[in-house]
Parts: sequence; structure tokens; C-alpha cells
Amino acid sequence: MTDGFATRAIHAGQDADPTTGSVIVPIHATSTYAQDGVGGMRSGYEYSRTGNPTRTALEECLAALEGGRHARAFASGMAATDAVLRATLRPGDHLIIPDDAYGGTFRLIDKVLSGWGVEYTPVPVSDVDAARAAIRANTKLIWIETPTNPLLNIGDIAALAQLAHDTGTKLVVDNTFASPYLQQPLELGAAVVVHSTTKYLGGHSDVVGGAVVTSDDELAQQVAFLQNSAGAVPGPFDAWLTLRGLKTLAVRMDRHSANAERVVAALQNHPKVARVLYPGLEEHPGHDVAVKQMRSFGGMVSFIHADGEQAALDVCARTRLFTLAESLGGVESLIEHPGRMTHASTAGSMLQVPSDLVRLSVGIEDAGDLVEDLLSALD
Repeated sequence: MTDGFATRAIHAGQDADPTTGSVIVPIHATSTYAQDGVGGMRSGYEYSRTGNPTRTALEECLAALEGGRHARAFASGMAATDAVLRATLRPGDHLIIPDDAYGGTFRLIDKVLSGWGVEYTPVPVSDVDAARAAIRANTKLIWIETPTNPLLNIGDIAALAQLAHDTGTKLVVDNTFASPYLQQPLELGAAVVVHSTTKYLGGHSDVVGGAVVTSDDELAQQVAFLQNSAGAVPGPFDAWLTLRGLKTLAVRMDRHSANAERVVAALQNHPKVARVLYPGLEEHPGHDVAVKQMRSFGGMVSFIHADGEQAALDVCARTRLFTLAESLGGVESLIEHPGRMTHASTAGSMLQVPSDLVRLSVGIEDAGDLVEDLLSALD
């Protein structure tokens, strides 16, 4: 019998401590480990940059939740992103990215990797034909987010995975917005899943981290080599906090999604809202694909203010429960202006986001209170 998602989140990689019987994985706050003679590792650990038991427990749990054979934890989502890109790309290689990618991902590719001779083409994540047309002889990766940040567009993971297979490339899915509870990219054919574990996986806005999950043995070895060689690893307390967050991921995502649906319903009928961006809406162009590949539609909502940029900024400043802050995925609700905040690095590029866009990370507070807060700020 295969354990269900919530069971794996609580138990995978988290057996009771054999020494004390502790039901919670200990925080192994050590930098090094005693050895039984030169090269004689008594526990399989030698130095905590290379491996730490708390981090191992986190990695085993992450692999189980994404349905992959291998997981590696990193100090941030961008460190995880960087490791995948450096493991798979060389000067002269080409990759495809969404034309509304996360600003940090775009900055890394456009400002860092392009300086090393890596080329990229932005395409709409929802357009498989556009991705096919962008494939070159030197294309190595198709990199997508779904839903995208911040426009919440949907990519068809299975169709893009088939395209990657047909063209000898690899599909990488940033699964941060959906989490493994709502979406399983590896099961749909993706080669790699990347997370900012800072967001829904940690879930409490108290730890920064990232993860790479794959069933590709060779790629897993390359990522592990970079994890150790570059050293962008989470400390044991960071790993422990993320592992603690994973235990409640299923119940939190159910509440995030339910609250987001209430918020969307309220925004749809407001005269100051020109358009609501949420894949749960039947009129959303990616709705049918989202229904096919997601358990539910998540806690991220964006909307276009009918009165323009200044009005959007004013709403961000007037909320009481929605805190004006970057990041997302915590138990508390957040509001931000992507054009001035998380996606400022895309200004002047073809990935620039609308100036009248507001992004919400809908938390797990009482839904009625969140709706009242937004409506008050809009009025």
C-alpha cells in the first residue's frame, strides 16, 4: 500500500530517533563528525556542508512528496535554480523561459548566465507551439513556472514534457506556486522540479530555502556535486523549520485554496477591479489545463486595478490584514505591487509586468476578514 500525501509529509524520512526515541527529527547542530580512523565515517557523515542528518531527513521527505528518487536542499530557491542551470547548461547553450517568469529567475539568466554565453528565448508558458518554434539545435532546457509568477498563466506540463522528450531537451518545472500537494510535475513527465521552500513548503515566513527534485540519476549526481562544491546549503535549523512546515502542507494548501476562491469571488464583482487572474476561474485561458493537472488552484491571486498604477499602489498601502511585503506562501496574507517590488528587475524588458497589477498571497486567516479588508482598501 502506498501512503497518502499527508502521511508522507509527516513520516517520510522522519523515523523516531534511534538513540532517544524522539518523534521529531533532531536539529543536528554540528559542523563536523568524529571518524573511526582515517576515512572511517561511523555514521556516513563527515562534514555538514556535504551532509547533515537533519538535511537528509528534509531531502528524503521532499523526494517522497514530489515522487522523485532524489532531492537536494539549498540555502534559497535561487541557489536551487542556479544549481540546475549550472548542471545542465554550458556557454553557447540555449534555454526557453516563460515570458512572465519570476523576476529573480529572469535576473539570474539575463544578467549572469548570458554573460557566460548562455542564450534564452521567452515564450508564453501556455503556448506549446511557440515553445516548439523556439527550439534550436543548442536548446538544452525548457524552464517553466505553472502557475506563473505573477500573472498566473498555466503551462501544460504533460505536453511540454512530451515536447522536451521529442527534442532531446529537459523540462524543468518551478512548482513553488502549486506545491507538490496541488501538482506533481515529475508524474506528468518533467525531468526536474525546483522549489523555493521559503514559500508554501516552509509555510510560516520564518525560513529561506530551496530544493531540487528529480528521478534522473545522472542529473541528481551533478546537482549534488554542485551543492557540495558551491556550498549553498541550508543549516540544520533551516532544514528543521522547513521539515516542520511540510507536516501541515496538505491542510494549509486546502485552506489557502478555499480562501483564495472567496477572495476571487469578491474581487470579480468590484467596479475597481478590471480583471482577476486566477486559474480557478472558468474564463481563465488555462483553466482546463489547470483542472487536468492540479488538485485545486492555490492561494495566489493577482488582479488589474481599473484606475491604473497609482490606484494599485494605494490599495497595497491601505490593507490592514494583508501585509505589504515581498514573498508568499506563509500562513499570513501578503499584498504587493510586482512592478515596483518582486519583478522590478524585468523593467524595460519583454518580461515587464503591468504597472496596474496587484499580487495577493492569500493566507489562512478567516476568509470573511480577508474579503472585508480588501474591499475596504479598494473603496
